[in-house]
Amino acid sequence: MSPARMELPGPKAQRLLQRDAAVVSPSYPRDYPFVIERGRGTRVWDVDGHRFLDFAAGIAVCTTGHCHPDVVRAVQQQAEQFLHISSDFWHEGFTALLETLSAIAPFRDGAKTFICNSGTESVETAIKLARHHTRRPRFIGFHGGFHGRTMGSLSFTASKATQRRGFFPGMPGVTHVPFPDPYRPRLAVHDADDRLGAATVRYIADLIFKTECPPEDVAAFLVEPLQGEGGYIVPPPDFFPLLRELCDRHGILLIADEVQCGMGRTGRMWAIEEWGVEPDIVCSAKGIASGLPLGATIAKPEVMSWKPGAHGNTYGGNPLACAAANVTIELLRNGVMENAARQGARLLQGLQALQAKHLSIGDVRGRGLFIGVEFVKDRHTREPDAALRDRMVTEAFHHGLLLLGCGRSVVRITPPLTVSDAECDEALAILDHVIGLAEAAQ
Repeated sequence: MSPARMELPGPKAQRLLQRDAAVVSPSYPRDYPFVIERGRGTRVWDVDGHRFLDFAAGIAVCTTGHCHPDVVRAVQQQAEQFLHISSDFWHEGFTALLETLSAIAPFRDGAKTFICNSGTESVETAIKLARHHTRRPRFIGFHGGFHGRTMGSLSFTASKATQRRGFFPGMPGVTHVPFPDPYRPRLAVHDADDRLGAATVRYIADLIFKTECPPEDVAAFLVEPLQGEGGYIVPPPDFFPLLRELCDRHGILLIADEVQCGMGRTGRMWAIEEWGVEPDIVCSAKGIASGLPLGATIAKPEVMSWKPGAHGNTYGGNPLACAAANVTIELLRNGVMENAARQGARLLQGLQALQAKHLSIGDVRGRGLFIGVEFVKDRHTREPDAALRDRMVTEAFHHGLLLLGCGRSVVRITPPLTVSDAECDEALAILDHVIGLAEAAQ
């Protein structure tokens, strides 16, 4: 039985959309008219009472689902004590969070952390810290990367031209190189035994370092272990070990931007752990506090070596956000992260079955609940089909499933890490139906 189609938006949603249109900045990239009223777990309801499965999770933010009772309780208890005390002073929740982050950081010898409010702030902090520690002026980023929209982080962001249009010049000193995308490789490999990761690192060492960007001038590489906005891309297995070796050879820091792919989403606390590679700095945000604004720049102690006043923040370490983050990480370590790995495998298997059925699906890839489904006009040419992707996302909304696109023609599958078997199966059934509808409309 096919899922029923809802006529959306409803009357209450329409009225709010009209009010919003008169006062909102037009810069927000909104895809379809969903107006939330409440959420519980993986399910959300709009102001007209329509129920949806949320497989966007606020751009991979609602790690423990909407309004997890343990998170809500911790925030309520903290709100009764105090709402704010700046980082000029101390509070228990702040220090406890730093202790926890040091314990779970992907470093052998603990970590020191700067707390802020968002992913872009965590990246800005990492940029400043890398320059301060190395005393070097330049950086290398990757095509397809997304690191934020403030001027420093925007200088690394290279996933869509519209994100940078009209804002040149940005921060000087950033060189971009191709990210190793196995489905759409930009660099040729030499022979059957060669690998794309090796070709990418060789391109940097033999071309970029020798013709454009001397390695002794480079403070750091800034890279997403799994690319998010660029298309949910999983690099080949040789890439990060070889990149780490290149960094070590030249005294360059490796900054892992785990804002979207970290905090248990891949079934591991950090995506970089997939390759057994130890970065020097990790950027975290999004899912770290189950929906409250919090970012963290986590570094090896010898890297986090700057003096008082070198960097600061008024709202970073907000007590409500710290309370939420402490509970979120506890939940991740006590079953939620394992559920992400289990349900990710379930969804990948189901999506691969849909790929065998629907010719418009060119590729299915991911780790845990960080999954990308790429739509193409032809599997042989791999020409992206953004129009079909967009029709499918819109139809999914009308059938009760919230999704977000990324890349040129990719849909990201990022439900809360608490998603159940039944909810995964329901989402797969809706996807099967709406992909068929989108294909029929071609």
